[in-house]
Amino acid sequence: MSVSVADFTKFVDETNYETEAETYGWSIIQDDVYSFHTADNLNWRYPNGKDSSRLNYPVTQVSFNDAVAYCAWAGVRLPDYDEYWSAVDQDNRKINENAPKILPLNDVNLVGNVWEITTSENLNGEVRLAGGSYLCSEHTCHGTNPGRELYVDKTTGNTHIGFSVILRQKK
Repeated sequence: MSVSVADFTKFVDETNYETEAETYGWSIIQDDVYSFHTADNLNWRYPNGKDSSRLNYPVTQVSFNDAVAYCAWAGVRLPDYDEYWSAVDQDNRKINENAPKILPLNDVNLVGNVWEITTSENLNGEVRLAGGSYLCSEHTCHGTNPGRELYVDKTTGNTHIGFSVILRQKK
């Protein structure tokens, strides 16, 4: 289940949580697959600095650490890389690949809308992103291919990075 702006709003309203992008006062805007820039006052409420997030869209401008804090509050967990691909395997909706923008969660497959944070790490302690984003295509980053490897540090937020969660199994 991809976490929406509405879900994250409830979390922040109940906990007064401040994301890393809010603490830093800046974050990253991805212009296209190959270029990005930093800007002040970017956060999950204003992921591109001008338009506010819409409640039924995936939350973005959140880091791995922000996602872990959300999971602890919600009683869910982040998937590892393989769990992510297993979970989305049954999603038959269209993939939002190489489109001009992020689309509402109910309109598209989880794959291809925003990169999704997982718990899988490389030797540098960076976390692996899954699923690709709306900026990807087979001619660019090809993120919708499960074999694609893209890692970010645990504090990175971006206009096209969000996260999905898995319910914790009862013991």
